[in-house]
Amino acid sequence: MNPIIKNILAVLAGVVIGNVVNMGFIELGNFVVPIEGVDVSDMEALKKAMPNFGIENFIFPFLAHALGTLVGAYIAARLAATHKMKFAMGIGVFFLIGGIAVNMMLPGPTWFTIMDIALAYIPMAYIGGSIALKYSKK
Repeated sequence: MNPIIKNILAVLAGVVIGNVVNMGFIELGNFVVPIEGVDVSDMEALKKAMPNFGIENFIFPFLAHALGTLVGAYIAARLAATHKMKFAMGIGVFFLIGGIAVNMMLPGPTWFTIMDIALAYIPMAYIGGSIALKYSKK
């Protein structure tokens, strides 16, 4: 397969699968730690309820962001024909931009925003790319 097409498909697969993992953890979080009396599909209702959230309400969103990025970066790096780590980091930047947007639209506590932006995207993309590189050499 043409390396350019393979790289494009690797990025698309990383974005799609990373988003599936992300949404899976968000849904799992809504099941494990339900937010009583709040329609979680309504951003305004979430925004109003957020000051009442405890730390337990932020565990699954952080896991969703971190693991979605990790898996997406791993997939992109594993499938890419060339520049594997660059594509993994590109996935990290893509998810970071999404994370910044969500943190602006749905502002949480400062500690969560800092932790989410600093730890869930670029470091996870690097780890995902590193794992892919390690296992693609075998």
